[in-house]
Formats: sequence, structure tokens, C-alpha cells
Amino acid sequence: MLKTKLKEYRERSGLKQAELAELVHARRETIVHLENGRYNPSLKLAMDIAKVFSVPVEELFTFTEEE
Repeated sequence: MLKTKLKEYRERSGLKQAELAELVHARRETIVHLENGRYNPSLKLAMDIAKVFSVPVEELFTFTEEE
């Protein structure tokens, strides 16, 4: 199961979903799904998002085994 801190980082940075989407060349809906844990990002997208916030990918996204 993917867990993300994306919304927390985005709000802390004062970015709207659409603004983040534009920065990483994605659709706003993709950002919505990522924040709600309904979408697993590609490695490139995850790295692009991490670069926006200047943090390691592992800071934004963690994967846990479902029990």
C-alpha cells in the first residue's frame, strides 16, 4: 500500500493541485489521485515531484505491505 505526504508538502509550499501538476507535466486529476492514495506514480513522476519540494522520494512516498 502506498502512503504519501504529498498533500502536506504541497499545502506547506502554498501550491494548488493544478500548479503542482503543471510543474511536473501531469494532469491535476493525477495529483488528486496521488494525494488520495488511489494511484501509484511512475518512478519519473515520483522523482519529478520530489525535486519540486527538494526532498528525497522516500520522504514523499512510502510503500508498506498490506496485511
